[in-house]
Amino acid sequence: MSQKQFQAPRGTSDILPEEQVYWRFLESRAEDVATRFGYERINTPAFENANLFVRSVGEATDIVEKETYTFEDRGGDLVSLRPEGTAPVCRAYLQHGMHNLPQPVRLFYMGDFFRYDRPQAGRYRQFHQFGIEVIGETDASVDSEVIDLAWSVLESVGVKDVTLLLNSIGDATCRPGYIDELRSYYRSRASELVHDDCKRRLETNPLRLLDCKNGACQPLIDAAPGSVDYLCGDCSKHWDALLGDLNAVGRSYKIDKRLVRGLDYYSRTVFEIVPPSDGQQSTLVAGGRYDGLIELLGGRPTPGIGFALGIERVLAAIPRDDESITKIDGNKIIVAHMGDESKSAGVKLCSELHRAGVAAVLAPPGRSLKSQLRYASSIRATHAVIIGDRELESGSFMLRNLVDREQREIPRDDLVAALIPS
Repeated sequence: MSQKQFQAPRGTSDILPEEQVYWRFLESRAEDVATRFGYERINTPAFENANLFVRSVGEATDIVEKETYTFEDRGGDLVSLRPEGTAPVCRAYLQHGMHNLPQPVRLFYMGDFFRYDRPQAGRYRQFHQFGIEVIGETDASVDSEVIDLAWSVLESVGVKDVTLLLNSIGDATCRPGYIDELRSYYRSRASELVHDDCKRRLETNPLRLLDCKNGACQPLIDAAPGSVDYLCGDCSKHWDALLGDLNAVGRSYKIDKRLVRGLDYYSRTVFEIVPPSDGQQSTLVAGGRYDGLIELLGGRPTPGIGFALGIERVLAAIPRDDESITKIDGNKIIVAHMGDESKSAGVKLCSELHRAGVAAVLAPPGRSLKSQLRYASSIRATHAVIIGDRELESGSFMLRNLVDREQREIPRDDLVAALIPS
């Protein structure tokens, strides 16, 4: 009987060595941009008290109802693997007294998140996000800053021709009136709601009706009232200021009344950045303002805004013909050897190179020189040091540049210095 072959759980993936260079490229560029904008990194736990997401995300959202990985741990506590990043950051903001710092506080994070969802292109059960949060400022200039930062990250990794979709869903003053209008509209056309989820949302979360991706619902959405037409005076001023700031920094936008976001804590500004390609799972960046979230978690009323960037989705949009991404920084050395004495000299040389900060690998023992050099090609080595009996006797080792194929003999004592990039 053959042994069962284990595979990664459905909705997860292995990040193989050849993909790591792209992950490091995106993560380093995102961190560089965030730092340039004045943000500092925060890491939160991979799991939290389950009630954190019930209170912040909303009990009537799909995330809480259907998608969280929630379980009782061995101590009897109910915990959830984090399905999103904003609530944990806000929890940390309160727990560690960041509300006592000069406001606003600018934070960014990177990590993995978990939602039990039907896996499909661009959607996983374990996925990775880069996100930022600005907590403690209501002015629309911060909204435009956040959007500009997101767009700058995409530009920095070569993702072009994106579209900014923008909307305002109002606040606690004007949104209830808009929701009443929306519910009234949908009730007048209730017979056209063919899906149970939509019928349920009509009573529990009418805004989510605008987010339905089913084709049969699109004519209803197109004719539905738009939230920007129901903004109160303060929200209208905030909206106009945001549009003015985006125009000032040269970021074009498209107002999309369908855009509502799926979480209960959003207010006023909501936005997405999408690529030219169509598809339900094509959104690269999604975010918005959450002025009531800190208060929901037990803090005093504190405004906030942020976004999450889907790392897997952005990686899929990065051009793969850019050789500068995969170019190896510095030298990578393979130490080829012939015979036990040469191998011992190779072990010593590799150790010296490592301590000098040079990447070096000892070629697999027991193979021919030709086989060792083939291995060098497979690991993308830039140089090969060749050690044999003649080299040991002369005290000079052969150094072969595997890029331009030139080779020369270098005295053993000068070899490490010669391989350190200038």
